[in-house]
Amino acid sequence: MGKFCFGVDIGGTSVKLGMFTMKGDLINKWEIPTLPESVLSDVARSIEDRFSDEYTKEDCEGIGIDVPGPVTEDGFVSQCVNMHWGRTDVKGEIEKLTGLRAMVANDANAAALGEKWQGGGKGHESLTMVTLGTGVGGGVIIGGKIIAGSNGAAGEIGHICVNPNEEASCNCGKKGCLEQYASATGIVRLAKMEMIEGKSSTILADIDGFSAKDVLDAAKKGDAIGVDVLDKLGWYLAFACAGIAQIVDPEVFVIGGGVSKAGDIIIKAITKYYNGFAMDAVKNKEFRLATLGNDAGIYGCAAMIAGKKIGYEK
Repeated sequence: MGKFCFGVDIGGTSVKLGMFTMKGDLINKWEIPTLPESVLSDVARSIEDRFSDEYTKEDCEGIGIDVPGPVTEDGFVSQCVNMHWGRTDVKGEIEKLTGLRAMVANDANAAALGEKWQGGGKGHESLTMVTLGTGVGGGVIIGGKIIAGSNGAAGEIGHICVNPNEEASCNCGKKGCLEQYASATGIVRLAKMEMIEGKSSTILADIDGFSAKDVLDAAKKGDAIGVDVLDKLGWYLAFACAGIAQIVDPEVFVIGGGVSKAGDIIIKAITKYYNGFAMDAVKNKEFRLATLGNDAGIYGCAAMIAGKKIGYEK
């Protein structure tokens, strides 16, 4: 068979696992439930079950693993609220449980690395990924390397302040965060605010408990409120991305997460405003949609183990 590795993406309800060749080909993938009190031992056991005469432990180069929280360069999670963890040595625990080399990253950073390796950012050494889901996450890669920051919190794009006049609080405790406008929940919030103002009729009024997808589908149909919310979404994202560009100057922005499934209308909404916020040296950045979907995390985790083959070292 040759050398291979594992990528493990720990989510709030399930753990996604993948077995990869060192070139980035997905051999197999599967899921197990997330049980916070035993998740690391569950992962170790699930991986152990995958070894066979064809895929031996001796040929396994290691395990890349991501978690939904800040991760330091030595593989410690300082805090992981969804897992109810305090400071946890994820790298050390996995290595002890499996006897294999392990590398650990924040989930959004891993997704960015996955998109760089085999997805929407392929062919670029420097990119910024923006994930638009229930919240807004992100990852920054410069010269092929994830930028984690001193506390593992680099790339928390969703909590850039884009509206200092906002009165409502974000879940993080601040006010005016990008997440309040560009996440799936933020899009619904904007639409509801528009409906309360009552300036335009909307097909959304006929949908009980409408979603962000409903709002963006309405925009595609020319619905006045849908179009207005999409425009605001583009404005806020462009504002944030221009600020990011003037710090890290990526080759490309990759837009992922569930909201990005709306397609090119998201890209067009951002690029409509981006150059107006950017200095000349960082104008006309390329914006691409992510392509790996929910598999981005496992690809990114495997990419950490593939290491120098993709120009990435930690």
